Amino acid sequence: MSSIKKLAGQTIWYGASSIFARFLYYLLTPYLTGKFAGTVEYGKMSLVFALIPFLFTLIVFAFETAYFRFMQRKEYKVDVYDTLSTSLLISTLGIIGLTIFFRERIATFIGLPGHPEYITLCATIIGFDALSALPFAKLRHENRPKKFAFIRITGILLNIVIVYFFLTVCPGIIKKNPNSILHFVYSAHLGVAYVLIANAAASLFQFLALSKEWSRVNLHINKTLWKEVMIYALPLTIAGFAGMINETFDRIMLQRWSPLKGDAATFEVGVYSACYKLSILITLFVQAFRMGAEPFFFKQSTEENAPRVYARVMKFFVITICGMFLFVSLYLDIWKYFIRDEKMWAGLKVVPILLLANMFLGIYINLSIWYRLSRKTTAGAYITLIGAGITIAINFLFIPYFSYMACAWATFICYGTMMVISYIWGQKSYPVPYAWKKLVAYMVIVVILYFIHHGIISVWHNTALNYTVATLFLLLFGLFIYRIERKEFDNLFKIRRSSV
Repeated sequence: MSSIKKLAGQTIWYGASSIFARFLYYLLTPYLTGKFAGTVEYGKMSLVFALIPFLFTLIVFAFETAYFRFMQRKEYKVDVYDTLSTSLLISTLGIIGLTIFFRERIATFIGLPGHPEYITLCATIIGFDALSALPFAKLRHENRPKKFAFIRITGILLNIVIVYFFLTVCPGIIKKNPNSILHFVYSAHLGVAYVLIANAAASLFQFLALSKEWSRVNLHINKTLWKEVMIYALPLTIAGFAGMINETFDRIMLQRWSPLKGDAATFEVGVYSACYKLSILITLFVQAFRMGAEPFFFKQSTEENAPRVYARVMKFFVITICGMFLFVSLYLDIWKYFIRDEKMWAGLKVVPILLLANMFLGIYINLSIWYRLSRKTTAGAYITLIGAGITIAINFLFIPYFSYMACAWATFICYGTMMVISYIWGQKSYPVPYAWKKLVAYMVIVVILYFIHHGIISVWHNTALNYTVATLFLLLFGLFIYRIERKEFDNLFKIRRSSV
């Protein structure tokens, strides 16, 4: 149980800083949906940001995971950071150069012809983010959370300040003073470009703040190590690339295959993207967990009781995300104000589906430890490719008829399938005693509570009743979990008290 406490600590330090940083960034959603209300600009921005994860995954090549894995090998420990950093620098310069060279074709492919400048700015963001990836991993491995948190949070704050300056401060000053010098840096039609410029500035800041980590790199490649890393990382990269199809490519597919055309299709992309962000709580927790869990799982793997620890981690993880599912879905009438453009509220029906989909994704990430530890990373590639195939097939067949609802259900079925396959396959290769019947029961219970609540408020349209029933269900679920898992919680609290 002390191992779980250690993981919780790492999740709080590294994950909480990432959560806070990303939450600050997500605060731009109500701001931007308000600023771009009644236009297709938010949809355009969503298409651009759907492209970034693909190129980032291709450049970074799962080197973060490889770094944690090969730092456990004594014969390579000295060369790991230098070798991976040198390789990363080469791949970044090459792929970013190609991206800028083909920027016009890429812009047309994602549905934004006439805006190659968006792709150039994307390349800048990706380049600096990629070069920051290994230094951030190094900070996590060396348990330097304060610097990690400071850089992440300051970068996001810088991003927000620059966006606000260009979209609110500049128009306000120019309106009062048409002859202001700000005319040289501001143009009213560059809304999306300013958001990208702010992101590029934040990425540059992060890179410069991590320059000390780069200054310690000796540019050379240990060929033997590099070959092993590439063999290990290639399947993970394929899995990551396919994962981006599952996570973000549906925006581009929606733009291309929507029953609507032109600006109407782009607006629907914005609706879906904005509503997708209402699954923020689970998404952020999964991200925080991943930040803390990745180095923890590799270090824990040498312990004799590692499988039992992984099973307990899964239990607490599922309990937490079930509570988060209820917290978002039962109070959706409050969360919807996160989106300032009321026309986008038509897409709120996708939120519960996406919440469940992200629950499945979180569980899959938890389960994926079996192929990462056993070095069977090709299994991860196969599983994610299956998921990508499901995503593409469902979206291709059903987007022309059901628009973004098809995207939501494709995400749900994709992550659910990946979760089930990973569990069955993993138990054969690296058995972990997950209490799967109990965990499935918890997920079924929260879904039933959601449908009961939805049925009640559909019959009686009363705000007070809505929130009262929602709070009651949330408290009842918490009490139910505590009674079932009381022994686990008591043991955890005893450890906490004894360590004070």
